[in-house]
Amino acid sequence: MRRYWLLFAQTVTVVLAIWFIVATLKPEWAGRMLGKSEKVNLNWSTVPVQEAPAGLSPTQGSYRDAARRAMPSVVNIYTSKASRQRNPMLDDPLFRRFFGDRLEEQDEKQFSLGSGVIVSPQGYILTNNHVVEAADEIEVALADGRKAAGKVVGTDSETDLAVIKINLDNVPAITLGRAEQLKVGDVVLAIGNPFGVGQTVTMGIVSALGRSHLGINTFENFIQTDAAINPGNSGGALIDTNGNLLGINTAIYSRSGGSLGIGFAIPVTTVKTVMDSIISTGQVVRGWIGVEPQDITPELAESFGLKQKTGTIIAGVLRGGPADRAGIRPGDILIAVDGHVVNDTTEMLNLIAQLKPGNKAKMTILRKNEQTSLDVLVGKRPVIRREESDE
Repeated sequence: MRRYWLLFAQTVTVVLAIWFIVATLKPEWAGRMLGKSEKVNLNWSTVPVQEAPAGLSPTQGSYRDAARRAMPSVVNIYTSKASRQRNPMLDDPLFRRFFGDRLEEQDEKQFSLGSGVIVSPQGYILTNNHVVEAADEIEVALADGRKAAGKVVGTDSETDLAVIKINLDNVPAITLGRAEQLKVGDVVLAIGNPFGVGQTVTMGIVSALGRSHLGINTFENFIQTDAAINPGNSGGALIDTNGNLLGINTAIYSRSGGSLGIGFAIPVTTVKTVMDSIISTGQVVRGWIGVEPQDITPELAESFGLKQKTGTIIAGVLRGGPADRAGIRPGDILIAVDGHVVNDTTEMLNLIAQLKPGNKAKMTILRKNEQTSLDVLVGKRPVIRREESDE
């Protein structure tokens, strides 16, 4: 009898050990052994917890749908630039004596990153000019993991925009929104690749519209937002709560290099005009009359005895240029362009840039406090290159 009892105890011990191993390593097998009708909770916890039910809908105010629509269209842009670095040993006479010309200049590559937005199923991508300028190689990484070489279609340094193209099928293009309907206080999302950590979405509101006189670009009409924009976000998307593109993130105001809640985006109205011109002609064509403008300050108004507080002073005229041929002289005050009132230098540049080269435009000026109008044959604005920075 004792022998049978020992055999029974050993059998039970072996069966329990096998059950423990199966339940730990292959819990689904244990579930089948118990039968489909039985449910066993194998997720043991030392502390009782509460879990939300599966399939719970998002809370009101979530922007997951907007992010889901727009994120596939935002890409990471990696650029590289080759540079020749002079070996410092070449300046040492002792080393030159022993090694001669074997110490030569070395090739090095400088790498940088930014973001971009796919705006066409044909593979056209919008980004900032400063992201791709002077780049020897451009690689575009899509959110779905695909990568492709990027080719610059054209750039516009005066708005800091560029169009590049990739040759891939089935690229997800973003939907352009209505920036003209945007109001201060509207919720916006910024999507990009800050500091190279990967695609990131931040939320904020529109802080201001039509920001200019910032000294960032020649032509400025920025959307200001407090959505966090950091280095690497340049060229990324600013979208509305429906996932539509409102602007291209361009710059931040920062003393530390990080976001301080003041970011600027180029509105989609400007973006579309520049993009269409670059794709169709390879460049942006703007009007030009060949003058050097200067804002009217209280000091200048007092020294010249001006009653006029708006407009811009013509500080210089290019000899032989359109304004010179039309009779505009230094000291004249330009107060209107084709009937549109000029308030300051920035507005004057924008108004003249919108004129079509080859057409005549009426310039209203004040000369010795007498108003007169002159017809100017508009010329084509020369391409101005941005100076290369050390960044």
